[in-house]
Amino acid sequence: MSHRTITIARARRLALGAQGFARPRPSGRIGSRHLLSTLERMGLVQLDSVNVLARSHHLPFFSRLGAYDRDRLDDLLWRSRQAFEYVGHEAAVMPIDQHPLMRHRMAGHHRWRRAEQLEAARPGFLDAIMDEIAERGPLSATDLSDGGSRTGPWWGLSPGKVALQALYATGRLAIADRRPNFVTTYDFPERVIPPSVLAEPTPDPHEAARDLLRIAVRAIGIGTLADIADHHRQKAPPARAALADLLAEGVVEEVRVEGWRDPAYLDTSAVVPRRIDARALLSPFDPVVWFRPRVERLFGFHYRIEIYVPEPKRVHGYYVLPFLLGDRLVGRVDLKADRAAGRLRVRGAYAEDHASPHEVAPALADELFDMARWLGLDDVVVEPNGALSAHLADAIDAAACPDTGAGAR
Repeated sequence: MSHRTITIARARRLALGAQGFARPRPSGRIGSRHLLSTLERMGLVQLDSVNVLARSHHLPFFSRLGAYDRDRLDDLLWRSRQAFEYVGHEAAVMPIDQHPLMRHRMAGHHRWRRAEQLEAARPGFLDAIMDEIAERGPLSATDLSDGGSRTGPWWGLSPGKVALQALYATGRLAIADRRPNFVTTYDFPERVIPPSVLAEPTPDPHEAARDLLRIAVRAIGIGTLADIADHHRQKAPPARAALADLLAEGVVEEVRVEGWRDPAYLDTSAVVPRRIDARALLSPFDPVVWFRPRVERLFGFHYRIEIYVPEPKRVHGYYVLPFLLGDRLVGRVDLKADRAAGRLRVRGAYAEDHASPHEVAPALADELFDMARWLGLDDVVVEPNGALSAHLADAIDAAACPDTGAGAR
């Protein structure tokens, strides 16, 4: 059976439209309704502790909506009971209606070796933590009366943190909140998840895989099986079986995308935008770019996050954001929020080979000004790294207005 072929440009418009980039940013006040609908459109938002620019979960909402109140978003994600945190695409926050779909992961979560070692060394320790939370309410690892100390930096977790993570992974506890310093607090699911959601039946693993795949294909618009499965980090065999159901139901259509080796599957309910007029900086953890093989196939954009690469070996920088202009990724910038100095630092700026620096620089300058104001920073500073940096510095000088208080240095 032959399948229709679509152009790569059409595939890009499908993908970007599915992620909300076909519509202009709202012109008025951004409220909870905008934030929730954006979360639902993305399917989930990934978390990361790196805060060199902004918290990673804040950035995808800015990319799609423009300036908004970050405290309002945190209230929505952790305190409104309209969303919940679990391991979706890595650590992530998802709309609350996805909670039943995650329960099979909680029930089937493999025993964490460190938790097993902890239980063997300290029998009853996990149950004692449960008893303490039952009595005192939501607690972080440092709040525990007998949580212990970290054993070192990075992954040197304290015994209390290991226990809390193990209890959370298996669903015995839920993440109740993240404090402003990103410290996690844990509580009983019945005190975090709405009773109506907890009362919903738990689907069997195949049904859950199918529903997650349905959410994923609507969120990404078009992709290979690997692309769609990656959205919620599903394994290939159950995802393949679930995809067969969606094909039979007409939820997805198999197509060929020019230049792609593997079959693609598109959301049959998606409307293909005639054009994309986006202008956005994308977090390294944005759904558009988080699966690197798909980024290369869709945009011809080779992207690797270099946070853990030793500085002398980095190609583009520590925290590099791709720049979306129209329906193409046209450049990348290494950004740092220098909060003490009130400056947004562009530590490196690079244009893609297909893009004109003279066209990229003014649009990027405007986006950087918008981001700086959103972050409460006064200046945009461009350091002379990368072939785009000189063009960008000129564009920022040309665009700076006296009433913004922002300018290049």
